[in-house]
Amino acid sequence: MLNDATPEIVNRFREILPEGVVRDVEQRYLEEPRDRLTGRAGAVICPGTVEEVAAVLRLASELRVGVVPYGGGTGLVGGQVAPDGPVPLVLSLERMKAVRGIWPEEGVMTVEAGAILADVQGVAEEHGRLFPLSLASEGSARIGGLLGTNAGGVNVLRYGNARELCLGVEAVLADGRVMRGLKRLRKDNTGYDLRNLLIGSEGTLGVITAASLRLFPRPESVAVAVLEVEGPTAALGLLGRAQALAGPALSAFELIAGQGPRFLAEHMPQVRLPWAEVPDWCVLIELGCSAGQDAGALMEALFSEAYEAGLVPDGVVAASEGQRAELWAMRESLPEGNRKVGSILSNDISLPLSAVPEFIARAGEAIGTAGDFRINCFGHMGDGNLHYNIFPAAGKRRAEYPAGCGDELKDVINQLLADLEGSFSAEHGLGRAKVGDLQRWGDPVRIEMMRSIKKSLDPLGILNPGAIFKYE
Repeated sequence: MLNDATPEIVNRFREILPEGVVRDVEQRYLEEPRDRLTGRAGAVICPGTVEEVAAVLRLASELRVGVVPYGGGTGLVGGQVAPDGPVPLVLSLERMKAVRGIWPEEGVMTVEAGAILADVQGVAEEHGRLFPLSLASEGSARIGGLLGTNAGGVNVLRYGNARELCLGVEAVLADGRVMRGLKRLRKDNTGYDLRNLLIGSEGTLGVITAASLRLFPRPESVAVAVLEVEGPTAALGLLGRAQALAGPALSAFELIAGQGPRFLAEHMPQVRLPWAEVPDWCVLIELGCSAGQDAGALMEALFSEAYEAGLVPDGVVAASEGQRAELWAMRESLPEGNRKVGSILSNDISLPLSAVPEFIARAGEAIGTAGDFRINCFGHMGDGNLHYNIFPAAGKRRAEYPAGCGDELKDVINQLLADLEGSFSAEHGLGRAKVGDLQRWGDPVRIEMMRSIKKSLDPLGILNPGAIFKYE
């Protein structure tokens, strides 16, 4: 059983840490972007070194007080806030944001966990390299949280998840020991892959304090287009043609239903849309080519081929960097448009690519039968990841629907995912919002193995209590 982080316990941390490391709790550390959960904390601890993180966890283990790791606060499943259980401490790595080293010729950069993603991208660019992890919250999301959740984003199709972009990690275990694994090696078969065990563990097995990240050559030419398609089946056909024509130059392939841009037109008119009339379905494609290739010519060839095949009736190909930025701004504004409307249910799911059209058709029919709703489906179709969100009908508010409506709709979605061999969490993780889903829909043997690992590395349960597994 854990103890509350009482004022007396908080003072114990003040005694062992430099002045200013232990701070009063600001409201921002207790909030999450969807306003579904509100956390509690006895104090916020902001260490500046890995040694200070180790000291925090040693004392937390001694005092049996929970510790909630906090990155940029952008997580969408409540992994960064603790609304119930004994009052914990929040451990923010925001002061640990240094670049410890960069080796452009190796394609590697080592950064501390508190570094903001956009800053890491900028440092890579200064050295003529690309760190390709990219998502809407990159201006505030931090490397530790992104690795802790194995974040995805728009470039997974080409470069992989955060897991594929990390060569090594430094992490502090629950008892304060430091695992020093910041190797810059592509090959290291010396036992269990502990790096990948910690990545995606959402701070429940250890606190990542630094990481060695992979860098890539920057594309010499880039082309972006929004191509109208009849529906998900046509989009899947277009994806196949794009992969055959562009090969590794295909960086992003985003499916967008018309409902998302219509939300933007209504609630965020400052976001420029590329059409006078929003199509029911479209795809945003980005190509990035190396020297000697012309991404613009390749995009035009894809557009022409897809048009001749009847897959694409119309489209907009960006003619300048400004137009490319506008098309991406439209895509990246979709989550904010959703928040302004207020969803009844948000789903971050993944499916085998060939099952995506069937899921969208069957889910739409089931949701339509269940009641009067609007569906906004968009996401990274190139890797099978959809954000399938359900909203009140036009003119209605979320509060007008029965309290258990979202849970009933979630059961419908999750059953379809089980039928089609999909996942109810693609890139957002489990946090606290999906703990019950894991228990109901997860494989029992896999869950038991996960519990065994948790018990081995964190026997007192102090690391992010209530995340992934229900607080006990």
